[in-house]
Amino acid sequence: MPYIPVTDAQREDMLHRLGIISLEDLFADIPQEHRFPELALDAGRSEMEVLRELATLANSNAQADTYRWFLGAGAYDHFIPAVVPALASRGEFLTAYTPYQPEISQGTLQAIFEYQTLISRLTGMDASNASHYDGATATAEAGVLAYHQFRGKRTKFLVSCAVNPQYRETLRTYMAGICNICVTGDESDHDPLEDWKYLLSQIDTNTALVVVQYPDFFGRVYDYTELAEVVHENGAMLAIVANPMALGLLKAPGEFDADIVVGDGQPLGLPLSFGGPYLGFFATKNEYVRKLAGRLVGETVDHNGKRGYVLTLTAREQHIRREKATSNICSNQGLMALAATVYMSLLGKNGFKQVSELCYHKAHYAAEKISKVKGYSVCSGKDFFNEFVVSCPSDVEEINHHLLDHNILGGYNLSNDYKKLGHHMLIAVTEMNTKDEIDALCEILEEVNHD
Repeated sequence: MPYIPVTDAQREDMLHRLGIISLEDLFADIPQEHRFPELALDAGRSEMEVLRELATLANSNAQADTYRWFLGAGAYDHFIPAVVPALASRGEFLTAYTPYQPEISQGTLQAIFEYQTLISRLTGMDASNASHYDGATATAEAGVLAYHQFRGKRTKFLVSCAVNPQYRETLRTYMAGICNICVTGDESDHDPLEDWKYLLSQIDTNTALVVVQYPDFFGRVYDYTELAEVVHENGAMLAIVANPMALGLLKAPGEFDADIVVGDGQPLGLPLSFGGPYLGFFATKNEYVRKLAGRLVGETVDHNGKRGYVLTLTAREQHIRREKATSNICSNQGLMALAATVYMSLLGKNGFKQVSELCYHKAHYAAEKISKVKGYSVCSGKDFFNEFVVSCPSDVEEINHHLLDHNILGGYNLSNDYKKLGHHMLIAVTEMNTKDEIDALCEILEEVNHD
């Protein structure tokens, strides 16, 4: 929103309404000795000096374009064609906010409509909303939708321990304010590397939602057809958290008969950006579309028969009766969704599949090479996408510090979230990692053993 200063007349009117004479009277309750404290600030600097200092601070960060990058765990280093930021940064899009009079913002609505269409096709689902803040909030909104679908009569929410830990925490935060809700299935006594089938015995007629990840947090790929059958036999709903880049190669979650598919759109043309902003995608079956949180753009024709776009199926509670709303999110990550739309449109079906295949094959090459390094073993089996778990001979933090000395950003330390996975690292490989980089990683890992 632009800043519009008030006029002197408006300021006088506000003071009069407050029953005071001057601006100083607003601060009358603040003790005099605390009103204008002395601040120990350095002397002023020139623009050139400030820019130089900021550049020095920025250069202390590990950046994907200057380091060999093997860190994933939810955010990935993918190639972003120049046209993506070029189009997304055009003034017509860059300065736009949530359209409060949406029908006059036809360009924005069309971009969102195209985004929804692409996400629906990618996930194999009937409908998609205009996006959420990130993958974690999209996952939590799946829980909210399931709660409202059963009107609170079902209170068990099962979540696999192989779902991104941050997503699970966000789901619990969302559901914490709802009485009698129990989020379970990911207790610490479970073996984190156990497959999803341990959940089957916990599904019952009190289960509202089962949440699994595809590929899971450890990069493993499973067929969830059997899980979906058991979930639906008990009248519950199935939500799959998906890596969108994997869907260029793997079966779409809709083919498992998933009810909800969510995830983070960061791999779709968005830079790492120190953790955001990203976008959360949310797709579902037609039967749940009226409970879909956020915005939904539809295509229609105007009175002249010309194609047009409108917000549709928006519940009035979303805006004016918040305590009855299925969600209080009405805005979307518009600029991020636009970038993802440009990215997916630019690559097309064949290009998207090619990137997915590169990620898959390079990751498997890396896993094979690492498994031959003495003291290291791969724990993800053969069915994984672009991430895999490596058991290490020593502390992961020590290994990563050694790698950092060689301009290599190592994998994610799984002991941060899983106490049973001490000395285990999650390695991520994308199309950006060359064979030489992977070979260099293995050479440095061998060096660590000799230190």
